[in-house]
Amino acid sequence: MSAFNTAALRRLRSRKAAVTGVAVAASAALALSLAPADAEAGTTTEVAAAAPVAFKVNEKQAAAVQESIANQHTAFEAQLKAAQAKKKAEAAEAKKQAEAKKKAEAKKKAEAAAKKRAAEQAAASRSAARKPAKVTYPNNLDGWIREALSIMKKHDIPGTYEGIHRNIMRESSGNPRAINNWDINAINGVPSKGLLQVIKPTFDAYHVPGTKHDQYDPVANIVAACNYAADRYGSMDNVNSAY
Repeated sequence: MSAFNTAALRRLRSRKAAVTGVAVAASAALALSLAPADAEAGTTTEVAAAAPVAFKVNEKQAAAVQESIANQHTAFEAQLKAAQAKKKAEAAEAKKQAEAKKKAEAKKKAEAAAKKRAAEQAAASRSAARKPAKVTYPNNLDGWIREALSIMKKHDIPGTYEGIHRNIMRESSGNPRAINNWDINAINGVPSKGLLQVIKPTFDAYHVPGTKHDQYDPVANIVAACNYAADRYGSMDNVNSAY
């Protein structure tokens, strides 16, 4: 083997060592390309021509390895982003479903409350329909007689508007503050008072609950007098003089 051939081999080996840092696949390719030169040394021209060819092959393979790594990295990033996007979408969907469920429950609760209010209002309306409206009477002789008749009806006390009005006009001329200070009752200290001129013992004995305990109260006076007349004469309608 000549000295020239030995120096050429040393240069090739030096280049081979420089390429060692490339990927494993590139190093294997380099070893295969150099095998004939180590096994059998050829002419200076043949060895020199072989070296650049092996180096070019290794660069291509290294680039391919780098490209493969880059592609794998890109694919991994794409998978990671896809997984993150999927997780985010699932979280958004779960939140959406939770909000929808919450709204549905709130709607159901509101509907139940509205239904309950409607039922209560319906019950109140039925109760109000069954309950008769409170009747008001004017504060005059006509109103006093009509109110007295409504109370008498509840207590089964007989009497008519005509019979009551007739006796009131004879006894007091319709003055609820009328008082008799000259007859025997007045002499005995219990003067007749009010629309139907009732004395205190009679008023107390025949007073009807629900009316004022006052001889001068027109309604209380009429009801007590009619209660007394019903007990003694059958009805105020049957009274045509002092009673």
